[in-house]
Parts: sequence; C-alpha cells; structure tokens
Amino acid sequence: MAAPEGAPALILAVPGAPSPSTRGLAEETISIARSELPGLEVGIGYLDSEDAEYPSLQQVLAHTAARRTERYQIARAAGREVAEPEGPAAVVVPLLAGPDNVLMRRIRQGVMESGAPAELTDVLGPHPLLAEAVHVRLSEAGLARADRARLFTVATAADGIILATVGGDEAVRAAGITGMLLAARLAVPVMAAALDHEGSVGAIADQLRGSGSTQLALAPYLVGPELPDGLLEAAVKDAGCPAAEALGAYPAIGKLVLSQYATTLGITPQPQGSPVH
Repeated sequence: MAAPEGAPALILAVPGAPSPSTRGLAEETISIARSELPGLEVGIGYLDSEDAEYPSLQQVLAHTAARRTERYQIARAAGREVAEPEGPAAVVVPLLAGPDNVLMRRIRQGVMESGAPAELTDVLGPHPLLAEAVHVRLSEAGLARADRARLFTVATAADGIILATVGGDEAVRAAGITGMLLAARLAVPVMAAALDHEGSVGAIADQLRGSGSTQLALAPYLVGPELPDGLLEAAVKDAGCPAAEALGAYPAIGKLVLSQYATTLGITPQPQGSPVH
C-alpha cells in the first residue's frame, strides 16, 4: 500500500542540539517509516536550530504548507480540476519514547509559530515494541540474554534493570509500563527512574539491591537526541553499574513513528513484512 494521494507530510520533530549523528538517526528513522508506506512525503525539523543545515520545525512546516499550495496552483494553472487543499498539510510526530511536558510544549509552540495547518501526535510509547528495543540494546551490551528460551547464560547478564528516562514523574510512570513488559521478557525486576531528578537513579539502584539484585544494569528509555549531555554518565556513576545504549534508530522507532502518523489520519498501512499495530 502506498501513501494516499495528497496525504499530509510526515514531519519528525527532533529535540536536542542538532549534530551529524542526530541527523543520521532522524534520517534512518524516517527512512524506515517511508519503507513501510511508499510515496510518503517526509521532513525533519529540529527544535534547537534555525541553521539551514538543520532546519527548524517552524521552517520545515512553513515550507511544507507552501509547497502544497504551490502544487495546487500549478495544477489549476494547467487546467486540471483539483480540490482546494484542506485539512492538515503535515502530521508532526515527536521523536520521543515517553512523555516530556517541556519538550512537547516547545513542539506545540513550534507548530503554532509556523502558521502551517498541522496535527501533532502523541509520543511513541509506552509500547511493546519499545520493550523489545530496550531488550535488544541490553543484549547488545552483554547485559541480558538475547532470548529467554536459550539454555546458555550471559555471564554479565543483569538481575535487576534500571529503566532510565527524562521528563519528570509522568515520564517515569510511562516508563514503568514498558518496564513491566521488559520484566516479563527478561524474568528480572525492572524499575523506572528519572535521569533528570537528582538522586532518583541511585535510589532505585539501592531499592533493587535491597530486594536481592546484585548485578544491575541501566537501560535508557530514550531515543537519544532528547538526552542532555552528561546525564547518562552521571547516572551510571550514581548507580554503580554498566549501561546499555539509547534506543537510537532501532527499526521499531521508525514503525512507531509511522503508526502515530497513520493513526492520526485513520489509515492502515500494509508494510513490508508484518503490519504496524
């Protein structure tokens, strides 16, 4: 199935300071979404940039709306019978695994300032695919078995997981939902903590150790760009345990971005392989 003709563009709102690595992550994520719905018009807007190399969310949305109007005008000038554009020119999907009121407020403000007709979706999680992604990152770091059914063990596998997020209490509660799914996958206790609340990670580490866990691991419940510099390193020090990588451009992220877009428009893409739910 291809994107419906005239469908709004999918614009990925990327938090954090732009960089080549952030751009690569965003491009890979949007590429996964396009592979699931061919013909989809896409764009990437950054919250913390107005540089031409990293266009701001406002700039990308304004350009997308202007391009839609231009296409309509060209079609009319060519004598084609086309309906005047209506509805959103774009659907904005935040590149955020969990809720973050501060960042969502800034994204919403960017949408308003652009002057473009656009819809803003919710964040990507909680979702079972994110529990899968965290599991994979832990196994890649040698901190969890790749598959519970396998008979061999990983010597460094953790017997307690700190699921670390940013965004305050609401983000911790949302991470806790994914944490329950992760605990079922790993058969070890998983507890959520806030990287941006001083002492939160250390307190959760103490709680896990107090309940019998001796080999902890810290798993970022974050895509990556939204993580302020130094926070993860400080948390690792506080917890006294190794950490996995952030989720990054794991395929599930691109699928969830598309899922948010499709849900907003009420369409059901039929991706290559298995469908997005």
